[in-house]
Amino acid sequence: MAMHISAILLLVINIGLLWLLMAAPLGLRTLRVRAALNAPMEKIWSAVSPLGHAADWHHSVLTSEVLPGTENHVRQTYTHLDRHGQPIVRTFEIAIEEIGYRYQSRVLDDSALDASFWKDFREERQLDDNGETVELTIAQTDRYRGFAFLIFRFFALRREVKALRQWLQTGESQPERVGFEHPAVQCGLAVVSTLLLWPFFGLNPSGLMLSALLTLVIVLHELGHMAAYRAFGHKTVRMIFVPLLGGVAIGGRPYNSLFEVATCALMGAGMSAFLIPVAIALHETGGQGLLGFVSGPTVLIFLLILGAFNLLNLLPMNRFDGGQVLRQVFRSRLSLTAGSFLVTLVILGIGWRIGMSSQALLAGLAVFALLSLMGKGGIKPRHRLEEMTGGQRIFSGFGLYAAVLLHGYAIVYATDRLFS
Repeated sequence: MAMHISAILLLVINIGLLWLLMAAPLGLRTLRVRAALNAPMEKIWSAVSPLGHAADWHHSVLTSEVLPGTENHVRQTYTHLDRHGQPIVRTFEIAIEEIGYRYQSRVLDDSALDASFWKDFREERQLDDNGETVELTIAQTDRYRGFAFLIFRFFALRREVKALRQWLQTGESQPERVGFEHPAVQCGLAVVSTLLLWPFFGLNPSGLMLSALLTLVIVLHELGHMAAYRAFGHKTVRMIFVPLLGGVAIGGRPYNSLFEVATCALMGAGMSAFLIPVAIALHETGGQGLLGFVSGPTVLIFLLILGAFNLLNLLPMNRFDGGQVLRQVFRSRLSLTAGSFLVTLVILGIGWRIGMSSQALLAGLAVFALLSLMGKGGIKPRHRLEEMTGGQRIFSGFGLYAAVLLHGYAIVYATDRLFS
């Protein structure tokens, strides 16, 4: 009973955190960052203002130029790449106040993102002379759904101010790895997540083992996503580990095709599925040979956690990998509903096969419905992604159902031997 209460509590915490990060309707919010700079006012203004002669000071800005025939439209080219591997180009409208050092801007055009992404975005920058120093104030206003993007923009502004200080002191802005994204920091966060999960499984050696195995399964899942990004030509990939919630794999550019979206989403569970026959073979041989240090029950518990975690990710919900794949494979509402119903039916069948009660299955359906209310969200690209061919749809669709069946079999195999 205590384990059931802990599992329910962990589920409630995760759903609450997911809602706060990805779906909470925050409305219009303004981020403000202030910094005291030791440099002449004119030098700072030449960099801060998009109309200044040093507007391309930042290492992520390749060029910054006023559009011909205009006085307040600026086009900037960035080192960040679009879906075709080309630098992103963005056009701004600048409104500079006649008195003082202050301007407002909004985005008119973006080569990578749809105009709807920028419709509520406004930015204001101002310089004030405080005697010994110059105070820079940056205010960004936008409409947010979930705290995740709000937090991302806050730290992006902090990094920009840090880079500005470097440019004012040395005359150049050098890119540097974000401390939070450093592999050592991510390993530390994985350890923290393991320790945070430990109490939910019991503060004993067995609970620590369960927590460590869950963290390992999460890492393997994200490595599958990262391998898919690499296969589609992403020059950079990285993993962000979020304690309690798991990890997030991030590619180096936007998606180029629906097939890329489906495959990258599927390969989290897909790569992990290759470990299932290996783990079963290891258990069947009794853990003999080179891997004799692994006990039979440990292999079964790993299989159970591996199957359960990946099966949950394959649920046909917008925020989950399964929903991502289904939305690309089935383009009509009717076919998408049928495909989602089939996946849900298979997962319910697996739950019934391992002996879950009807109350537990109904509770699972209720959680599924609750998570589905979060909406699909996402960022709309400027141009439609390349459509799938018939062969690609078949490959992705059968790949999804194969992954569901494989991870379902892992759960059945492990529960039959652990609890029979």
